Amino acid sequence: MQITLRYYAAAQAAAGTAAEHLEMPDGGTLADALEAVRAVVRPARDGAPQLADVLRRCSFLVNEVAAKDHARPLASGDQVDVLPPFAGG
Repeated sequence: MQITLRYYAAAQAAAGTAAEHLEMPDGGTLADALEAVRAVVRPARDGAPQLADVLRRCSFLVNEVAAKDHARPLASGDQVDVLPPFAGG
């Protein structure tokens, strides 16, 4: 199955892209997807944090719904939004 990950703010900087597609086995979970993303070797970017470090602090949406349970199964075509903590004023 294929899912789409969309990265925002610091997650986008760390990933080096705004979005990517990920091939996963059927029955994969959000935790499986995050582990697969952590395993990708990405070129070092000046000043950008490592994606694995950013992911530890992120919240996730699956198809625009908050996903707190990382054991949640994913389906082909799902969209996962990776949202790091935001500061505002």
